[in-house]
Amino acid sequence: MVYYLQQYCKYITFARYTIMKLKLNWDAMGIATSIACAIHCALLPVLVSTLPVFGINIVHNVFFEWGMIALAFVVGFYSLYHGFIKHHRNYTPVYIFTAGFIFLVLKQFYPQFEYLFLGIAVALIISAHYYNYRLCNKSKCASPHHKH
Repeated sequence: MVYYLQQYCKYITFARYTIMKLKLNWDAMGIATSIACAIHCALLPVLVSTLPVFGINIVHNVFFEWGMIALAFVVGFYSLYHGFIKHHRNYTPVYIFTAGFIFLVLKQFYPQFEYLFLGIAVALIISAHYYNYRLCNKSKCASPHHKH
């Protein structure tokens, strides 16, 4: 455990306090967000179908749905912006992410195609993050977000 922390954390001493600064991989966070969205949209209705009986509705809550979409956009935008500016200057991950995000928004307006659009959106968004991650690893830089 100590080795893991030493490899992935940076310690800063400030006024007799040691503060741990974690390195975040935004592409991995974007993939996790996309997977969480897919799990929410596909499996949650099956697993918690009894919640409406108790007056709880998180399955098709409009605010929650748009919140997840906004979270996917913020994490994806930051990850791809960082990769583009600091590492590779390649627009391909941005194009793939944009196509995925369009399908993610379309699923809100066409509920009859919700699962089809969700599957396409998740596949494209994960592909964009993975491709961005690969491009970032190919570049030689001093960023703490990627191993070289």
